[in-house]
Amino acid sequence: MRRVCFQLQVKPGHVEAYREAHAAVWPEMLEALRDTGWHDYSIFLSPDGLVIGYFETEDLQANLDGMAAHPVNARWQAAMAEHFVDLDVPADQAFSLLDEAFNLDDQLARTRS
Repeated sequence: MRRVCFQLQVKPGHVEAYREAHAAVWPEMLEALRDTGWHDYSIFLSPDGLVIGYFETEDLQANLDGMAAHPVNARWQAAMAEHFVDLDVPADQAFSLLDEAFNLDDQLARTRS
């Protein structure tokens, strides 16, 4: 499984609304994420609106394509669009991927070899 981490930025004044929306994600959206292969998916949100997301996947492009084809995703992205800074496309097409610089399990495994 590939570990994926991304970042986005929520607009000032929208942090609480973003947090509330993610406290009660639509069941159909949850099922779509699960069914398209998003595993161990978490989103972290700082008080200044920095969003850091993490998930594990077998195939990132297949995950993104699967969600793009799912009708609930278009509705969710439209509902969330007002919360993000400077996005011309839906958030799931605009997030910045972060490079993994350290992973404890990987390094421990190398020391055992």
